[in-house]
Amino acid sequence: MTAPRTPGLIFIFITLLIDVIGFGLIIPVLPGLLEQMTGGDLSTASRWGGWLMFTYAAMQFLFSPVVGGLSDRYGRRPVILAALFAFSIDFVIQGLAPNIGWFFVGRVLAGLTGATFTAASAYIADISTPEKRAQNFGIIGAAFGMGFVIGPLLGGLVSHYGGLRAPFFVAAGLALLNWLYGYFILPESLKPENRRPFDWRRANPIGSLLHLRRYPVILSLVGSLVCIYIAGHANHSTWTYITMEKFGWDSREVGFSLAFIGLTVGAVQGGLSRILIPKWGLRNSVFIGLGVYALGFVLFAFATQGWMMYAFMIPFSLGGVAGPALQGIISNQVPPNGQGELQGALTSLISVTSIIGPLLMTNLFAYFTAPDAPVHFSGAPFVLGAVLSLASMLLAIRSLLKHSGAIAHGS
Repeated sequence: MTAPRTPGLIFIFITLLIDVIGFGLIIPVLPGLLEQMTGGDLSTASRWGGWLMFTYAAMQFLFSPVVGGLSDRYGRRPVILAALFAFSIDFVIQGLAPNIGWFFVGRVLAGLTGATFTAASAYIADISTPEKRAQNFGIIGAAFGMGFVIGPLLGGLVSHYGGLRAPFFVAAGLALLNWLYGYFILPESLKPENRRPFDWRRANPIGSLLHLRRYPVILSLVGSLVCIYIAGHANHSTWTYITMEKFGWDSREVGFSLAFIGLTVGAVQGGLSRILIPKWGLRNSVFIGLGVYALGFVLFAFATQGWMMYAFMIPFSLGGVAGPALQGIISNQVPPNGQGELQGALTSLISVTSIIGPLLMTNLFAYFTAPDAPVHFSGAPFVLGAVLSLASMLLAIRSLLKHSGAIAHGS
């Protein structure tokens, strides 16, 4: 039973890895490109960057439940392949964009078909036994980690020698390569007997979120998930802007820093989590991970030298055990024929927070770095990230202690 599962995990890991590399390629160059297109400063560019992320998240919120439902009906493989092909087109559009309006067109397209991680999460659930799901979900974090080692580093170097638009075309090539790899190598994971009919009533964002009411443990964790997802945008949405403004880093230096983050996060989620989660248990892994995240955000906020950001990444990355543990707890509450729908609902939830998070964090950065700011403090998004991480930890403690019996039975 376990022998055929390992190849499936390897396939999905490589698929996710190439996808994340393509995304990470463009992160270091986006602020400079937005400054050129808008004619504004870094604060102005951060606001536009927030709206671009808002557009992508809004499209994902609307269409992720459809994608999850389609993957439950037709299988994970065709959904993943369609998403990867659309991403290659998206990167070409952005690389050729003559103005910022075309950037938004690309983000709309990417959000409409941004199904890779929804279907990949369901894929992992398909091929994992309940007791192994938390550890196996760690490969998503490992793919993110390694992808953000290679992607931003490569993006910084490519932009240095080829210009700010060159990384978009490299990303498009990688997405197309990923599609070809999946087409010839990736096997289907969802057995025909575990498929369900597609239902439009369930394939809508509101219905998808309401679906979580059927699972008391998952519903009780929604508040915790919302807080930690929004907190993550202190890094995802503003790291590049903060480090450029505070330490004067260029795209290459940003790429190096993001590569180091990816290395440490990948080591934790892809390696240490498989050791620590069985040792600590799912609940304690969630509590410890969220607490360490809060500490890491505080350290980032008050760093005074660039080297400190590298030092503080190490304790911050240890918080990565919380993600796979939470994913394992949640997935264990749902039967095999509902995993795609569950991941679609969770992606919708992430998309809601990704509508709020980028606008909140980038505007907070812009407010505290504007010429007329009452106090100049570029680390403000990190402080908010720490507060939200603590709130997430407290909500998780209340929820997981209340439902301890159901969690023990599900796991």
